[in-house]
Amino acid sequence: MILIKNGRVVDPASGLDAVRDILINDQKIIKIAENISEDEAKGLVVAGSADSTKFEVIDATGKVVAPGFVDVHVHFRDPGFTDKEDIYTGAKAAAKGGYTSVVMMANTKPTIDNVDTLKYVLDKGKETAINVYACANVTYGMKGEEVTDFDALAKAGAVGFTDDGIPLVREEIVLEAMEKSKALDMPLSFHEEDPSVIENNGINRGKASEHFGIGGSPREAEIRMISRDIELAKKTGAVIDIQHISTKEGVELVRQAKAAGLKVHAEATPHHFSLTEEAAIEHGTLAKMNPPLREEADRVAVVKGLADGTIDMIATDHAPHTAEEKARELTKAPSGIIGLETALPLAIMNLVKTGEVSLMKVLAAFSTNPARLYKLDAGYIKENGPADLVIFDTEAEYVYKKEDIASKACNTPFIGCKMQGKVTATICKGKVVYKA
Repeated sequence: MILIKNGRVVDPASGLDAVRDILINDQKIIKIAENISEDEAKGLVVAGSADSTKFEVIDATGKVVAPGFVDVHVHFRDPGFTDKEDIYTGAKAAAKGGYTSVVMMANTKPTIDNVDTLKYVLDKGKETAINVYACANVTYGMKGEEVTDFDALAKAGAVGFTDDGIPLVREEIVLEAMEKSKALDMPLSFHEEDPSVIENNGINRGKASEHFGIGGSPREAEIRMISRDIELAKKTGAVIDIQHISTKEGVELVRQAKAAGLKVHAEATPHHFSLTEEAAIEHGTLAKMNPPLREEADRVAVVKGLADGTIDMIATDHAPHTAEEKARELTKAPSGIIGLETALPLAIMNLVKTGEVSLMKVLAAFSTNPARLYKLDAGYIKENGPADLVIFDTEAEYVYKKEDIASKACNTPFIGCKMQGKVTATICKGKVVYKA
């Protein structure tokens, strides 16, 4: 049993933003009130319940209590690349970042294009302290040639479908996948980069590519594929998610699609609303990612997209790599950075503290909206609802240090940076799974 006292409870699902006490028992929230005394709390606990002999009081005075974060875009590299990360270490990093639910991407080895691999991932996820879900692949082997057995994979527990990491080039494959996902009422998530116009991925074509003397990745690569997939979604009525959006034009395309009533959603990563291609120039491979960091006008457009609801979700695209891989020359090093442990402070600093996006909207993008899209029982605070919560201090300042990282990997440009906003406790399934 856990009694959280005096926290500022911010729940985007209900609109609640007030100081409240929350009582948790047996994986559920059993009472929310202005004041719950310890004696009352003990009296409310069902005799003989699993936690009836344990009682913990958490003083959340001056802190925010919110629904546990939901990240619908993580790479835990398991199976196949566990030198980078595995499901256990990924889950620990997630809990430290305030996440109680994550959705794994399917670019593992073997890929999650079959029931056996999906079962392996989900079973291993159940051994962690958080809720680990997974998408299955759109195509076998992520080759973009043959659509997987959506029905079997959905039945086995997949929550969506994606070939994230490799764009789907063939229009007829995308159309078939949309029709299948529409029949199942499940989301399709798209990595929108046209490889035919990219010379060197991970670096924006412009100031950054000129600095390094390479061709880079032009904004048109993203724009043309987002445009194509919105048109196909209009034709099929499929629910689609535009992943890690990076261009102002892409944001506007999604805005127009939503205005037209299409079932189009979008993710923004913390690095795309916090950084520009200047970071790639400064940090090299540690700021190389797909799609790349772009111009200030693009970063501003992403922020405005979050502010007006065009972009529904904040997703980290947590992409761990080994130090040896990132030490390679720029064009040979893999793209991607870790992000689970820095997402909250980056959002506090670059969205909330600037006054551009309200805390309520930020938390909706962190929890309520992704949970709804993927139909997860998460992202809300309610009596008899799941006891998945995060407690954080919006004012806490600290320096992000390599030795404090819970992930196996440390490929991030944010090491040594001053942060504001710190998770002090994460509660999942009624248990404290992280405490600062």
